[in-house]
Amino acid sequence: MTVAPKREDYDVVVIGAGPAGLAAAATSAEAGLSTLLLDENIGPGGQVFRAISSTPVTDRNQLGADYWVGADLVQSLRASNAEVIQRAMVWSLDRNLDIAVSVGGASAFVKAKRVILATGALERPFPIPGWTLPGVMTAGAAQTMLKSSALVPDGRTVIAGQGPLLWLLAAQILRLGGRIDRILDTTERGNYFAALPHAFAFLTSPYFAKGLSMMREVKAKVQVVTGVTELTASGDGQLANVSYVAGGKRETLPVDLLLLHQGVVPNVNLAMAAGVEHRWDELQLCWSPVLDANGSSSVAGIAIAGDGAGIGGANAAVVRGRIAARAAVEALAPAAAAKLASMATLRADLAKAERGRAFLDTLFRPAPQFRIPSGDTIVCRCEEVTAKDVLDSVAIGATGPNQLKAYRRTGMGPCQGRLCGLTVTELMAQARGKSPQEIGYYRLRAPVKPITLAELAAVPKTEDDVKAVVRG
Repeated sequence: MTVAPKREDYDVVVIGAGPAGLAAAATSAEAGLSTLLLDENIGPGGQVFRAISSTPVTDRNQLGADYWVGADLVQSLRASNAEVIQRAMVWSLDRNLDIAVSVGGASAFVKAKRVILATGALERPFPIPGWTLPGVMTAGAAQTMLKSSALVPDGRTVIAGQGPLLWLLAAQILRLGGRIDRILDTTERGNYFAALPHAFAFLTSPYFAKGLSMMREVKAKVQVVTGVTELTASGDGQLANVSYVAGGKRETLPVDLLLLHQGVVPNVNLAMAAGVEHRWDELQLCWSPVLDANGSSSVAGIAIAGDGAGIGGANAAVVRGRIAARAAVEALAPAAAAKLASMATLRADLAKAERGRAFLDTLFRPAPQFRIPSGDTIVCRCEEVTAKDVLDSVAIGATGPNQLKAYRRTGMGPCQGRLCGLTVTELMAQARGKSPQEIGYYRLRAPVKPITLAELAAVPKTEDDVKAVVRG
């Protein structure tokens, strides 16, 4: 592992070392292409295989067999000639395939012939009253602590929301001896009927047996409340209570920790900043890039693989990474493609990995009240903008997320819209009687992550750069 790019240009630069990025970089390097993998975490794995090379959890049963697949992917990468840089924050990518990256407090620029974005997913915003209180976390944050440090809750803990990750996290917490007092399932009743047409594909997919076994394991130890239609966290400067409504009845629980989760969505910021076309996905309720069968985007030379291309899960992400890498090899070194798995084989693998996905997407489609808040519920955490603030801005002329920036500074904080973007789009669409596609999303520009002036000042300079400044 290196600490700065060894070269100024590469055949392939892969951004993100989750399942898709690991597979893409290893495939590209195996074919003989000069390959650079950039990842901002301390080690490879992304969120799915978080801390795969360093986790203190040694009992493989505790994290599950699917987690340890990541060890094989990391081994394949390390056996290749790919150059890997961890703690590398990519803050700019343009249409010329120029990439700006900060490593160790200094920025550098590298050039690629092909870029594969494998930036993965983010947890969907879950804007309920009190979600910004200390003591309220996302399930993903809790899972990061569990995988990285074997830390699990020991106080009064409630998990609320829906989706496969919620059940996986609950199972992992229990296996490591953690405490869960109650699970509040927000899955809408109607979703079960809507998902029925996709049931056969799901029943014959790998998801079914694993999911059923995991839910049984959790339900044997934890009380699960289904049909939750309202959810509120409260406390005086610190989480103290969780109040919920299920079956028309309200109950309030004293609690120390609330873990929220209602699915994941593509992490689109870098792709959007590079000018890649995105469309609103009405099933997954998020923005997804417009891609061809190889993962190639609307910007020549940029491909997107993994959950950043649309949520498909870890197995699909690995195959998407290999497909995108093979397409790059076919374009840059056609003869070398013969040593790789055929595209037909990879497409068959992808179809298998995606089998049953439509059922999950339909079943776990979040309810409107948990996506589109009202009143004083905070929407933009960075600027503390409420739903009422957004609606008031619409009433006096804000037409979309970009206009809203001028009124309320939404999307202009450190997260650059990652925690409010979807909520703002849907909230404004509902208020204006338009579709999310018509309302649009924030216009994203570099830097897509906060960087310091010192990092910019440390960019290597040519004599021409120095002369230009002196002349100025």
